[in-house]
Amino acid sequence: MAVPKYKPSKARTRRRHSINRRLDVPTLAVCGNCGNKGLPHRVCPKCGFYRGKQVLEAEELA
Repeated sequence: MAVPKYKPSKARTRRRHSINRRLDVPTLAVCGNCGNKGLPHRVCPKCGFYRGKQVLEAEELA
């Protein structure tokens, strides 16, 4: 079995960890009704529309 000859430096380890532990920025879609940005494939939290249809009423959102 292969055994490392030297201990990996802190810089090398932290560089590898920083790449793999990075948080992804969520993808935002523009609402076709009001232009508000939100998560794709979800009801718009501002106007209540989804795919051009009224899904939620304004009083349900508040």
